[in-house]
Amino acid sequence: MQIAMIGSGYVGLVSGACFADFGHVVTCVDKDAGRIAELEAGRMPIYEPGLQALVASNRAEERLAFTTDLAAAVKAADVVFIAVGTPTREGTGEADLSYVYAAAEEIAAAIDSFTVIVNKSTVPVGTGDEVERIIRARRPDAEFAVVSNPEFLREGSAIYDFKHPDRIVVGSDDPRAQVVMHEAYRPLYLNAAPFLFTARRTAEIIKYAANAFLATKVAFINEMADICEKAGANVQDVARGIGLDNRIGRKFLHAGPGFGGSCFPKDTLALVHTARALGAPTGIVEAVETGNRARRRRMAEKVVEACGGSVAGKTIAVLGLSFKQNTDDVREAAGIDVTRALLAAGAIVRAYDPQAMENARPLIPEAAFCANAYECARGAAALAIVTEWDAFRALDLDRLKDALAEPVIVDLRNIYSPGEMRRRGFRYSSVGRP
Repeated sequence: MQIAMIGSGYVGLVSGACFADFGHVVTCVDKDAGRIAELEAGRMPIYEPGLQALVASNRAEERLAFTTDLAAAVKAADVVFIAVGTPTREGTGEADLSYVYAAAEEIAAAIDSFTVIVNKSTVPVGTGDEVERIIRARRPDAEFAVVSNPEFLREGSAIYDFKHPDRIVVGSDDPRAQVVMHEAYRPLYLNAAPFLFTARRTAEIIKYAANAFLATKVAFINEMADICEKAGANVQDVARGIGLDNRIGRKFLHAGPGFGGSCFPKDTLALVHTARALGAPTGIVEAVETGNRARRRRMAEKVVEACGGSVAGKTIAVLGLSFKQNTDDVREAAGIDVTRALLAAGAIVRAYDPQAMENARPLIPEAAFCANAYECARGAAALAIVTEWDAFRALDLDRLKDALAEPVIVDLRNIYSPGEMRRRGFRYSSVGRP
Protein backbone atom coordinates (compact mmCIF):
# COMPACT_ATOMS: atom_id res chain seq x y z
CA MET A 1 0.00 0.00 0.00
CA GLN A 2 1.17 3.53 -0.82
CA ILE A 3 0.82 5.97 2.09
CA ALA A 4 1.39 9.72 2.19
CA MET A 5 1.92 11.22 5.66
CA ILE A 6 1.36 14.99 5.63
CA GLY A 7 3.44 16.38 8.49
CA SER A 8 6.73 14.98 9.73
CA GLY A 9 6.49 16.00 13.37
CA TYR A 10 6.03 13.68 16.31
CA VAL A 11 2.84 11.91 15.19
CA GLY A 12 3.59 11.93 11.47
CA LEU A 13 7.17 10.72 11.75
CA VAL A 14 6.47 7.95 14.25
CA SER A 15 3.35 6.79 12.39
CA GLY A 16 5.07 6.95 9.01
CA ALA A 17 8.07 4.95 10.22
CA CYS A 18 5.83 2.32 11.82
CA PHE A 19 3.62 1.96 8.74
CA ALA A 20 6.79 1.52 6.68
CA ASP A 21 7.96 -1.14 9.11
CA PHE A 22 4.68 -2.97 8.43
CA GLY A 23 5.79 -3.22 4.79
CA HIS A 24 3.88 -0.28 3.30
CA VAL A 25 5.62 2.30 1.13
CA VAL A 26 5.42 5.61 2.98
CA THR A 27 6.29 9.15 1.95
CA CYS A 28 6.46 11.70 4.75
CA VAL A 29 5.80 15.26 3.60
CA ASP A 30 6.77 18.48 5.31
CA LYS A 31 6.86 22.12 4.20
CA ASP A 32 10.03 22.66 6.23
CA ALA A 33 12.81 21.91 3.74
CA GLY A 34 15.38 22.03 6.54
CA ARG A 35 13.54 19.33 8.46
CA ILE A 36 13.33 17.12 5.36
CA ALA A 37 17.06 17.57 4.75
CA GLU A 38 17.81 16.59 8.34
CA LEU A 39 15.61 13.50 8.08
CA GLU A 40 17.23 12.46 4.82
CA ALA A 41 20.59 12.77 6.58
CA GLY A 42 19.33 10.48 9.36
CA ARG A 43 18.97 13.18 12.02
CA MET A 44 15.73 13.12 14.00
CA PRO A 45 13.89 16.35 14.91
CA ILE A 46 12.68 14.79 18.17
CA TYR A 47 14.05 12.38 20.75
CA GLU A 48 12.02 9.18 20.83
CA PRO A 49 13.65 5.89 21.89
CA GLY A 50 14.16 3.59 18.89
CA LEU A 51 12.98 6.07 16.28
CA GLN A 52 16.31 6.79 14.62
CA ALA A 53 17.04 3.09 14.09
CA LEU A 54 13.50 2.45 12.80
CA VAL A 55 13.77 5.29 10.27
CA ALA A 56 17.22 4.16 9.15
CA SER A 57 16.20 0.53 8.58
CA ASN A 58 13.13 1.44 6.54
CA ARG A 59 15.05 4.03 4.54
CA ALA A 60 17.56 1.30 3.71
CA GLU A 61 14.72 -0.96 2.55
CA GLU A 62 13.35 1.93 0.43
CA ARG A 63 10.00 1.82 2.17
CA LEU A 64 10.30 5.28 3.75
CA ALA A 65 11.00 8.55 1.95
CA PHE A 66 10.87 12.25 2.82
CA THR A 67 9.86 15.12 0.56
CA THR A 68 8.47 18.65 0.40
CA ASP A 69 6.45 17.73 -2.72
CA LEU A 70 2.95 17.12 -1.36
CA ALA A 71 1.27 16.81 -4.75
CA ALA A 72 3.51 13.99 -5.96
CA ALA A 73 3.16 12.07 -2.69
CA VAL A 74 -0.64 12.40 -2.68
CA LYS A 75 -1.03 11.40 -6.35
CA ALA A 76 0.77 8.12 -5.67
CA ALA A 77 -1.06 7.34 -2.42
CA ASP A 78 -3.94 5.01 -1.64
CA VAL A 79 -4.36 6.70 1.73
CA VAL A 80 -3.28 10.16 2.88
CA PHE A 81 -2.84 10.88 6.57
CA ILE A 82 -3.05 14.46 7.82
CA ALA A 83 -0.68 14.65 10.82
CA VAL A 84 -0.04 18.38 11.15
CA GLY A 85 -0.04 20.48 14.30
CA THR A 86 -3.19 21.77 15.97
CA PRO A 87 -1.78 24.21 18.54
CA THR A 88 -3.85 26.15 21.04
CA ARG A 89 -4.93 29.63 19.97
CA GLU A 90 -3.70 32.25 22.42
CA GLY A 91 -6.47 33.72 24.52
CA THR A 92 -9.28 31.37 23.48
CA GLY A 93 -8.10 27.82 24.18
CA GLU A 94 -9.51 26.56 20.88
CA ALA A 95 -7.49 24.38 18.53
CA ASP A 96 -5.89 26.19 15.61
CA LEU A 97 -6.98 24.13 12.59
CA SER A 98 -5.38 26.31 9.93
CA TYR A 99 -2.68 23.71 9.16
CA VAL A 100 -5.29 20.96 8.78
CA TYR A 101 -7.42 23.02 6.42
CA ALA A 102 -4.40 24.17 4.41
CA ALA A 103 -3.40 20.52 3.98
CA ALA A 104 -6.93 19.68 2.85
CA GLU A 105 -6.74 22.39 0.17
CA GLU A 106 -3.47 21.02 -1.18
CA ILE A 107 -4.66 17.41 -1.04
CA ALA A 108 -7.79 18.35 -3.00
CA ALA A 109 -5.70 19.72 -5.82
CA ALA A 110 -3.60 16.55 -6.03
CA ILE A 111 -5.95 13.54 -5.81
CA ASP A 112 -6.90 11.91 -9.11
CA SER A 113 -8.48 8.58 -8.09
CA PHE A 114 -10.35 7.23 -5.07
CA THR A 115 -8.33 8.30 -2.04
CA VAL A 116 -8.89 7.85 1.68
CA ILE A 117 -7.97 11.02 3.55
CA VAL A 118 -7.39 10.43 7.25
CA ASN A 119 -7.32 12.99 10.03
CA LYS A 120 -4.56 11.69 12.30
CA SER A 121 -4.13 15.09 13.96
CA THR A 122 -6.09 15.67 17.16
CA VAL A 123 -9.04 17.78 16.04
CA PRO A 124 -12.33 18.98 17.56
CA VAL A 125 -15.59 17.31 16.65
CA GLY A 126 -16.82 18.38 13.22
CA THR A 127 -13.36 18.94 11.73
CA GLY A 128 -13.76 15.99 9.38
CA ASP A 129 -16.94 17.53 8.05
CA GLU A 130 -15.08 20.75 7.23
CA VAL A 131 -12.20 18.88 5.60
CA GLU A 132 -14.70 17.05 3.42
CA ARG A 133 -16.44 20.32 2.53
CA ILE A 134 -13.12 21.96 1.58
CA ILE A 135 -12.12 19.09 -0.71
CA ARG A 136 -15.59 18.76 -2.24
CA ALA A 137 -15.74 22.49 -2.95
CA ARG A 138 -12.35 22.40 -4.63
CA ARG A 139 -12.87 19.11 -6.45
CA PRO A 140 -16.57 18.26 -6.93
CA ASP A 141 -15.51 15.52 -9.36
CA ALA A 142 -13.13 13.72 -6.98
CA GLU A 143 -13.71 10.33 -5.40
CA PHE A 144 -12.58 10.32 -1.79
CA ALA A 145 -13.55 9.56 1.79
CA VAL A 146 -12.57 11.51 4.90
CA VAL A 147 -11.83 9.36 7.95
CA SER A 148 -11.01 10.11 11.58
CA ASN A 149 -8.25 7.88 12.99
CA PRO A 150 -7.03 9.43 16.26
CA GLU A 151 -3.62 8.53 17.64
CA PHE A 152 -3.02 7.31 21.18
CA LEU A 153 0.77 7.45 21.35
CA ARG A 154 2.66 8.17 24.55
CA GLU A 155 5.82 10.16 24.10
CA GLY A 156 8.73 7.97 25.13
CA SER A 157 6.79 4.79 24.24
CA ALA A 158 5.34 5.79 20.88
CA ILE A 159 6.73 2.98 18.72
CA TYR A 160 5.54 0.32 21.16
CA ASP A 161 2.13 1.98 21.41
CA PHE A 162 1.73 2.11 17.62
CA LYS A 163 2.60 -1.55 17.23
CA HIS A 164 0.73 -2.78 20.32
CA PRO A 165 -2.34 -0.52 20.52
CA ASP A 166 -5.13 -0.91 23.03
CA ARG A 167 -7.51 -0.14 20.17
CA ILE A 168 -7.63 1.29 16.66
CA VAL A 169 -10.44 3.80 16.28
CA VAL A 170 -11.71 4.45 12.76
CA GLY A 171 -14.42 7.02 12.21
CA SER A 172 -16.07 6.35 8.86
CA ASP A 173 -19.32 5.00 7.44
CA ASP A 174 -17.80 4.47 3.98
CA PRO A 175 -17.29 0.72 3.28
CA ARG A 176 -14.45 1.38 0.82
CA ALA A 177 -12.64 3.51 3.38
CA GLN A 178 -13.07 0.84 6.04
CA VAL A 179 -11.45 -1.74 3.74
CA VAL A 180 -8.50 0.58 3.11
CA MET A 181 -8.03 1.26 6.83
CA HIS A 182 -8.15 -2.47 7.58
CA GLU A 183 -5.41 -3.00 5.01
CA ALA A 184 -3.26 -0.19 6.42
CA TYR A 185 -3.34 -1.75 9.88
CA ARG A 186 -3.49 -5.40 8.72
CA PRO A 187 -0.21 -6.44 10.44
CA LEU A 188 -1.77 -5.61 13.80
CA TYR A 189 -4.28 -8.44 13.40
CA LEU A 190 -1.42 -10.69 14.57
CA ASN A 191 -1.56 -8.85 17.92
CA ALA A 192 -5.36 -9.10 17.97
CA ALA A 193 -5.65 -5.34 18.24
CA PRO A 194 -9.34 -4.44 18.54
CA PHE A 195 -10.79 -2.25 15.79
CA LEU A 196 -13.57 0.13 16.74
CA PHE A 197 -15.51 1.50 13.76
CA THR A 198 -17.68 4.48 14.60
CA ALA A 199 -19.19 7.55 13.01
CA ARG A 200 -16.55 10.17 12.20
CA ARG A 201 -17.74 12.69 14.80
CA THR A 202 -17.77 9.98 17.46
CA ALA A 203 -14.14 9.08 16.72
CA GLU A 204 -13.15 12.74 17.04
CA ILE A 205 -14.74 12.95 20.48
CA ILE A 206 -13.16 9.65 21.61
CA LYS A 207 -9.68 11.15 21.38
CA TYR A 208 -10.54 14.20 23.47
CA ALA A 209 -12.58 12.17 25.95
CA ALA A 210 -9.69 9.74 26.49
CA ASN A 211 -7.15 12.46 27.19
CA ALA A 212 -9.54 14.45 29.38
CA PHE A 213 -10.31 11.35 31.45
CA LEU A 214 -6.63 10.54 31.97
CA ALA A 215 -5.92 14.16 32.86
CA THR A 216 -8.75 13.96 35.39
CA LYS A 217 -7.12 10.93 37.04
CA VAL A 218 -3.86 12.87 37.35
CA ALA A 219 -5.62 15.90 38.83
CA PHE A 220 -7.60 13.71 41.22
CA ILE A 221 -4.62 11.89 42.69
CA ASN A 222 -2.82 15.21 43.13
CA GLU A 223 -5.75 16.48 45.19
CA MET A 224 -5.58 13.29 47.24
CA ALA A 225 -1.87 13.97 47.73
CA ASP A 226 -2.65 17.37 49.22
CA ILE A 227 -5.10 15.74 51.63
CA CYS A 228 -2.53 13.10 52.55
CA GLU A 229 0.08 15.75 53.35
CA LYS A 230 -2.33 17.47 55.74
CA ALA A 231 -3.51 14.19 57.29
CA GLY A 232 -0.13 12.45 57.58
CA ALA A 233 -1.12 9.69 55.14
CA ASN A 234 0.74 8.20 52.17
CA VAL A 235 -0.68 8.96 48.71
CA GLN A 236 1.26 6.11 47.10
CA ASP A 237 -0.56 3.64 49.32
CA VAL A 238 -3.83 5.41 48.59
CA ALA A 239 -3.15 5.08 44.86
CA ARG A 240 -2.42 1.37 45.24
CA GLY A 241 -5.51 0.90 47.37
CA ILE A 242 -7.86 2.45 44.84
CA GLY A 243 -5.96 1.29 41.76
CA LEU A 244 -6.42 -2.38 42.63
CA ASP A 245 -10.11 -1.81 42.00
CA ASN A 246 -10.53 -2.86 38.36
CA ARG A 247 -13.14 -0.17 37.86
CA ILE A 248 -10.47 2.44 38.59
CA GLY A 249 -7.19 0.89 37.43
CA ARG A 250 -3.62 1.67 38.49
CA LYS A 251 -2.44 3.88 35.63
CA PHE A 252 -2.19 7.67 35.85
CA LEU A 253 -2.42 7.61 39.64
CA HIS A 254 1.06 8.98 40.31
CA ALA A 255 1.03 12.15 42.39
CA GLY A 256 3.41 14.85 41.22
CA PRO A 257 3.66 18.25 39.57
CA GLY A 258 0.70 17.77 37.21
CA PHE A 259 0.36 16.86 33.56
CA GLY A 260 2.16 18.53 30.68
CA GLY A 261 3.32 17.85 27.16
CA SER A 262 1.73 18.40 23.79
CA CYS A 263 -1.57 16.59 24.44
CA PHE A 264 -3.27 16.84 27.82
CA PRO A 265 -3.04 20.62 28.37
CA LYS A 266 -3.95 21.43 24.75
CA ASP A 267 -6.71 18.85 24.49
CA THR A 268 -8.43 19.72 27.76
CA LEU A 269 -8.52 23.39 26.71
CA ALA A 270 -9.84 22.50 23.25
CA LEU A 271 -12.53 20.24 24.72
CA VAL A 272 -13.66 23.00 27.08
CA HIS A 273 -13.83 25.45 24.16
CA THR A 274 -15.77 22.98 22.00
CA ALA A 275 -18.19 22.20 24.80
CA ARG A 276 -18.89 25.87 25.39
CA ALA A 277 -19.51 26.40 21.68
CA LEU A 278 -21.98 23.50 21.70
CA GLY A 279 -23.70 24.72 24.85
CA ALA A 280 -22.68 21.62 26.82
CA PRO A 281 -20.86 22.76 30.00
CA THR A 282 -17.86 20.69 31.14
CA GLY A 283 -17.39 21.60 34.78
CA ILE A 284 -15.16 18.62 35.53
CA VAL A 285 -12.75 19.20 32.65
CA GLU A 286 -12.60 22.94 33.35
CA ALA A 287 -11.73 22.23 36.98
CA VAL A 288 -9.01 19.80 35.89
CA GLU A 289 -7.40 22.37 33.60
CA THR A 290 -7.57 25.13 36.22
CA GLY A 291 -6.25 22.84 38.94
CA ASN A 292 -3.31 21.72 36.85
CA ARG A 293 -2.13 25.30 36.34
CA ALA A 294 -2.38 25.91 40.09
CA ARG A 295 -0.44 22.70 40.68
CA ARG A 296 2.69 24.15 39.11
CA ARG A 297 2.62 27.15 41.43
CA ARG A 298 2.19 24.85 44.39
CA MET A 299 5.24 22.77 43.38
CA ALA A 300 7.44 25.87 43.23
CA GLU A 301 6.10 26.85 46.65
CA LYS A 302 7.21 23.46 48.04
CA VAL A 303 10.77 24.27 47.02
CA VAL A 304 10.57 27.70 48.62
CA GLU A 305 9.17 26.21 51.84
CA ALA A 306 11.99 23.65 51.93
CA CYS A 307 14.43 26.56 51.82
CA GLY A 308 12.91 28.23 54.87
CA GLY A 309 10.39 30.44 53.08
CA SER A 310 12.68 32.31 50.69
CA VAL A 311 14.95 31.43 47.78
CA ALA A 312 16.12 34.99 47.08
CA GLY A 313 19.82 34.90 46.27
CA LYS A 314 20.01 31.15 46.81
CA THR A 315 21.18 28.62 44.22
CA ILE A 316 18.56 25.96 43.45
CA ALA A 317 19.29 22.85 41.39
CA VAL A 318 16.51 21.58 39.11
CA LEU A 319 16.75 18.05 37.72
CA GLY A 320 14.39 17.45 34.81
CA LEU A 321 13.06 19.88 32.22
CA SER A 322 11.17 17.61 29.82
CA PHE A 323 7.53 17.07 30.75
CA LYS A 324 8.22 13.35 31.28
CA GLN A 325 11.10 10.92 30.92
CA ASN A 326 12.30 9.55 27.56
CA THR A 327 11.43 12.67 25.59
CA ASP A 328 12.95 16.06 24.86
CA ASP A 329 9.51 17.71 24.76
CA VAL A 330 9.32 20.74 27.07
CA ARG A 331 5.85 21.90 26.06
CA GLU A 332 3.84 22.65 29.22
CA ALA A 333 6.61 20.99 31.23
CA ALA A 334 6.58 21.32 35.02
CA GLY A 335 10.36 21.78 35.04
CA ILE A 336 10.04 24.92 32.94
CA ASP A 337 7.23 26.38 35.07
CA VAL A 338 8.95 25.56 38.36
CA THR A 339 12.20 27.08 37.12
CA ARG A 340 10.46 30.25 36.00
CA ALA A 341 8.72 30.58 39.36
CA LEU A 342 11.99 30.12 41.25
CA LEU A 343 13.75 32.68 39.07
CA ALA A 344 10.89 35.11 39.67
CA ALA A 345 11.35 34.56 43.42
CA GLY A 346 14.99 35.62 43.17
CA ALA A 347 16.68 32.24 42.98
CA ILE A 348 19.77 31.39 40.95
CA VAL A 349 18.74 28.25 39.07
CA ARG A 350 21.07 25.55 37.79
CA ALA A 351 19.34 22.93 35.60
CA TYR A 352 20.06 19.57 34.04
CA ASP A 353 18.08 17.20 31.81
CA PRO A 354 19.42 14.20 29.86
CA GLN A 355 17.72 15.22 26.59
CA ALA A 356 15.71 18.45 26.83
CA MET A 357 18.23 21.23 27.55
CA GLU A 358 18.50 22.42 23.96
CA ASN A 359 14.73 22.87 23.77
CA ALA A 360 14.60 24.43 27.24
CA ARG A 361 17.30 27.10 26.76
CA PRO A 362 15.11 29.59 24.85
CA LEU A 363 12.33 29.23 27.45
CA ILE A 364 14.49 29.80 30.57
CA PRO A 365 17.57 31.67 29.31
CA GLU A 366 18.35 33.00 32.80
CA ALA A 367 19.04 29.49 34.10
CA ALA A 368 22.52 27.94 34.06
CA PHE A 369 22.64 24.58 32.27
CA CYS A 370 24.89 21.84 33.62
CA ALA A 371 26.57 18.73 32.24
CA ASN A 372 25.21 16.29 34.80
CA ALA A 373 23.22 16.00 38.02
CA TYR A 374 26.24 16.43 40.32
CA GLU A 375 27.49 19.56 38.60
CA CYS A 376 23.93 20.87 38.83
CA ALA A 377 23.84 20.23 42.58
CA ARG A 378 27.21 21.84 43.32
CA GLY A 379 26.79 24.64 45.87
CA ALA A 380 22.98 24.55 45.76
CA ALA A 381 20.82 25.30 48.77
CA ALA A 382 18.30 22.72 47.56
CA LEU A 383 17.78 20.25 44.74
CA ALA A 384 14.39 19.67 43.12
CA ILE A 385 13.66 16.51 41.13
CA VAL A 386 10.95 17.44 38.62
CA THR A 387 11.14 14.75 35.90
CA GLU A 388 11.26 11.01 36.59
CA TRP A 389 14.20 10.11 34.36
CA ASP A 390 15.71 6.71 35.18
CA ALA A 391 19.08 8.46 35.51
CA PHE A 392 17.74 10.28 38.57
CA ARG A 393 16.41 7.15 40.31
CA ALA A 394 19.79 5.79 41.45
CA LEU A 395 21.95 8.84 42.07
CA ASP A 396 25.05 8.47 44.23
CA LEU A 397 23.49 10.03 47.32
CA ASP A 398 26.78 10.50 49.17
CA ARG A 399 28.26 12.32 46.19
CA LEU A 400 25.08 14.36 45.86
CA LYS A 401 25.14 15.34 49.51
CA ASP A 402 28.77 16.41 49.26
CA ALA A 403 27.95 18.58 46.24
CA LEU A 404 25.03 20.41 47.87
CA ALA A 405 25.61 23.40 50.12
CA GLU A 406 22.59 22.26 52.15
CA PRO A 407 21.31 18.64 52.17
CA VAL A 408 17.84 19.60 50.98
CA ILE A 409 15.99 17.57 48.33
CA VAL A 410 12.47 18.25 47.08
CA ASP A 411 11.33 15.16 45.21
CA LEU A 412 8.30 16.09 43.11
CA ARG A 413 8.12 12.58 41.59
CA ASN A 414 8.39 10.49 44.78
CA ILE A 415 11.22 8.38 43.38
CA TYR A 416 13.09 8.02 46.70
CA SER A 417 12.10 6.63 50.06
CA PRO A 418 11.57 9.25 52.79
CA GLY A 419 13.02 6.93 55.44
CA GLU A 420 16.13 6.18 53.42
CA MET A 421 16.69 9.85 52.63
CA ARG A 422 16.41 10.80 56.29
CA ARG A 423 18.88 8.06 57.24
CA ARG A 424 21.29 9.49 54.65
CA GLY A 425 21.06 12.86 56.38
CA PHE A 426 18.90 14.73 53.88
CA ARG A 427 16.11 17.14 54.68
CA TYR A 428 13.71 15.50 52.28
CA SER A 429 10.32 16.62 51.01
CA SER A 430 8.09 14.73 48.58
CA VAL A 431 4.47 14.80 47.37
CA GLY A 432 1.63 13.41 49.46
CA ARG A 433 3.79 11.38 51.86
CA PRO A 434 4.58 11.89 55.55
